[in-house]
Amino acid sequence: MSASDAPQFLLTNDDGIESPGFRALYDALSEIGEVVAVAPADDQSAVGRKLSRRVEVREHDLGYAIAGTPADCAVAGLESLCPDADMVVAGCNKGANIGAYVLGRSGTVSAAVEAAFFGVPAMAVSLYVPGGSGDDWRRKASSVDDYRGAAAATRYLAERATDAGVFAEADYLNVNAPWTPGGRATRMEVTRPSTLYDMTAERDGDHVELIDRTWDRMETGEIPDPVGTDRRAVVEGRISVSPLTAPHTTRHHEALDGLADDYDPEAVARASDD
Repeated sequence: MSASDAPQFLLTNDDGIESPGFRALYDALSEIGEVVAVAPADDQSAVGRKLSRRVEVREHDLGYAIAGTPADCAVAGLESLCPDADMVVAGCNKGANIGAYVLGRSGTVSAAVEAAFFGVPAMAVSLYVPGGSGDDWRRKASSVDDYRGAAAATRYLAERATDAGVFAEADYLNVNAPWTPGGRATRMEVTRPSTLYDMTAERDGDHVELIDRTWDRMETGEIPDPVGTDRRAVVEGRISVSPLTAPHTTRHHEALDGLADDYDPEAVARASDD
């Protein structure tokens, strides 16, 4: 591929521009194209698609550091700082972004969703780091080399997915790599988001602690997720790739049709006044 044919990647994340997972993807994608970093200046994990009205932009050795969220970065990048990007890649996040309930919370995934609304192919990339719901996992995945397997899979998909027609069907890919010694490469599986939901809440005086039990399940391997789901693939040591669409899907619903047809605004107004 000639230099003029090389793709341009807008690279963002939610762990911050200085994170090792971000650098791993930057290095891997730089081998196949031009990479422009438009990433949060600091940690913006789990902010979802939170959007700002105005953000500070600071030039960085890798591109631009933004005092804002991953969604801010996608909009600012595609509209102003990197408008010719052929693909947006978000990651590599420290910690898996798997399960249907996680997708709306994740800043990493939200950057890819934002890009999809611009009509730009996107990938969200995360590394599962075992450690349950405690703090043990914070000490892991602190080196660029820990993300080697995830970065290799990202490069593979970035090189091939568009020409293969993947984005004719999917708006973005949610990629989750398992933890492997030294970032060793492993197999890849096309998956769907798991619907397992195991959030609990425990009251402690004036506080309520919200706990996601799925991480403890994953550490022990005792998960009910069926074959073909993202969590099952990652727990069993495979790279999960879920092809997803950005708009919320709708389905014809006759019961709702009946409610809409029977709706009498005057009767509802009278009932509200009574």
